[in-house]
Amino acid sequence: MQKQKLRDYIVAALRERDHRLTPQREAVVEVLLDNADAHLSAENIFMQTKDAYPDIGLATVYRTLELLESLGLVHKFDYGDGQSRYEVNLTAEGHYHHHLICVNCGEIGEYKDDLLDEIEEKIAAETGFVVTDHCLRLFGLCRKCQAASGKDDASKSIDK
Repeated sequence: MQKQKLRDYIVAALRERDHRLTPQREAVVEVLLDNADAHLSAENIFMQTKDAYPDIGLATVYRTLELLESLGLVHKFDYGDGQSRYEVNLTAEGHYHHHLICVNCGEIGEYKDDLLDEIEEKIAAETGFVVTDHCLRLFGLCRKCQAASGKDDASKSIDK
């Protein structure tokens, strides 16, 4: 989805639920949209937002992220390193993306595919439970770490 369409969607969702788009909220949204392929921490967002709004506080960024998350507009992820990261909810595009997390260097990649559609349909048919969202995190070694450790080491870790 284009940045402007995502922005319009977020603004409309805020207004529909009687939330104002303050300049600070708008700045946080802009940082998220400008970094849609990244997985930013609140501190990363704060530092980038502070450039446009020097008086903004970290607490304001956290409150804005909590609001956006509660409205389903952003996803909050913990990749096992104790630091939450945020990204714009792109499920409005009609596709899911999954996270590939390198256990060595911490790099976070994405894989876009509707991998679980069939499983979700089976779950619904067998149990009556309708999946409305999911989060799939795959842990392993990225290409760089595999190359750095040598092919033998990488294949040994995969065989375990």
